Amino acid sequence: MMLDFAKGDGLIPVVIQDDDTNEVLTLAYVSEESLRRTRESGQVWFYSRDRQELWHKGATSGNFLNVRSILVDCDDDALLIRVQPTGPACHTGERTCFHRSLDAPPHR
Repeated sequence: MMLDFAKGDGLIPVVIQDDDTNEVLTLAYVSEESLRRTRESGQVWFYSRDRQELWHKGATSGNFLNVRSILVDCDDDALLIRVQPTGPACHTGERTCFHRSLDAPPHR
């Protein structure tokens, strides 16, 4: 299967979902290299658009995302990775990045 990295200028969005609870934990991006490392290591690697570099989720926090399955959407340009997290997925310490209502005050 050939994934379409061209649509996203070399990146593909990936939804991260808890394999046990089905809770959506985060949305991030992968490059071909970060996806290769994810598949080889069994832990999620992202591509940081801000830092313009590969990012091994949990490398500094210890909150790894252990891969259970990787699913591809019908257009071959997005992924769903089902994981077993070892801690919070959000950099704020929350379990999921989706913990605020749209009407809540902005995060500082």
